Amino acid sequence: METMITGKALVLACSAIGAGLAMIAGIGPGIGQGYAAGKGAEGVGRQPEAQGDIVRTMLLGAAVAETTGIYGLVIALILLFANPLVKLLG
Repeated sequence: METMITGKALVLACSAIGAGLAMIAGIGPGIGQGYAAGKGAEGVGRQPEAQGDIVRTMLLGAAVAETTGIYGLVIALILLFANPLVKLLG
């Protein structure tokens, strides 16, 4: 017995795989922010009087790094719940 894979099923399957791959983008920000926090704590330990500048710079860097993870999450949510490709197939 043969089972036919429809175009819609193929698009949904590929979208699920793409969403999973998009979530891999969360690994980089996690590593980067952990590294930045460690170096920030190390810098404050060396120069406690510069704590304000170190923390400010560290938080700005963490915010910029987090955008990559947020973009990956947005793409994954679009692929899973508001997939424009499925609507094209009808």
